[in-house]
Amino acid sequence: MRPANKVYSALGTTIFTVMSALATEHGAINLGQGFPDDEGPDDVRAAAAKALLDGPNQYPPMMGLPALRQAVAAANKRFYGLDVDWQKEVMVTSGATEALHDCLMALLNPGDEAIIFEPAYDSYRPVIEAAGAKVVAVPLEPPHWSLPLDRLEAAFSDRTKLVLVNTPMNPIGKVFTRDELAAIAALMERHDAYAVCDEVYEHLVFSGHIHIPLMTLPGMRERCLRIGSAGKTFSLTGWKIGYVTGPAHLMETVAKTHQFVTFTTAPGLQSAVAYGLAKDDDYFASLASSLEAKRDILAKGLADAGFDVLPADGTYFISADFRPLGFNGTDEEFCREITMKAKVAAIPLSAFYSSPDAPRHLARFCFCKQDAILEEASARLKAFARGGAA
Repeated sequence: MRPANKVYSALGTTIFTVMSALATEHGAINLGQGFPDDEGPDDVRAAAAKALLDGPNQYPPMMGLPALRQAVAAANKRFYGLDVDWQKEVMVTSGATEALHDCLMALLNPGDEAIIFEPAYDSYRPVIEAAGAKVVAVPLEPPHWSLPLDRLEAAFSDRTKLVLVNTPMNPIGKVFTRDELAAIAALMERHDAYAVCDEVYEHLVFSGHIHIPLMTLPGMRERCLRIGSAGKTFSLTGWKIGYVTGPAHLMETVAKTHQFVTFTTAPGLQSAVAYGLAKDDDYFASLASSLEAKRDILAKGLADAGFDVLPADGTYFISADFRPLGFNGTDEEFCREITMKAKVAAIPLSAFYSSPDAPRHLARFCFCKQDAILEEASARLKAFARGGAA
């Protein structure tokens, strides 16, 4: 029989599925997948319930409810000083992953090149390749995940159509600096390239760092598509509400890709997210501070267990070097080991790389869990380390 799509048929089972299944099998605390273990703000959920009961519950406008598109435009102005036309420059999607797909498919043609930074969120590469484009990966440099400007410059060519910028960055918690973003912007202008900006963790920034949308830099307003996520901003990952902000000349094509993917998104949930985006500053500040406190609990627990803990300035994730524990295997072997023996599941960081020379000594842990869960996971890892690595 004829083969299916060569990109997607070649994909294996994701490491998230593998490690979650292993965690379930061994009764482990799952610090692998990135979702909170609470249910999100009561008032936002109440707004959704009311909207579902009151209706309407039929197809909303393809671009999204006006109330939510207006709220996204207002948030861009409120947090970043961006003036956005909600009617032409904002679109609602069924999650940020759909938004990424829409933006990449809208911009890329066969033969184009797209630059990504590794370690990278796992949806980037297959969508780029399914569009017939080539991925050009620029690895960041641990332990501080600095951007190698020489490698970045070498990655650009006359075939570069776009650069995919994820800040704050999953899986490593990096927040790009203004100087790094300015270097990216200068190369984009030199090579007439666009940027798809995955900014779903925009409000989850710690340690005095600030989130700077690439779109706010000089010359970038017309070159950037900026993606946000209600799932991350309101700890409601199951709702799958994302949004794209971009210049009208690009949004016209992005909207056409969305039209033939999901077409539209649940109106009651959109209405609730519009309500949520208007919450006062205290909500957004407390969201970041509460997650920073959770990061600190797990960072201390990992350090007490003997790991070298890498910096994490945003997102849900923190990475740690397990070599000081005396384990000499790969990161995948280590994650399996702690899942089965310490009863704590993590993700091998090499899963986020395409290069064979990816680091094999780092594990990624998720800290958006209840404090008691993080403390128990820390205690288990400490006991495992004291017992020695198998």
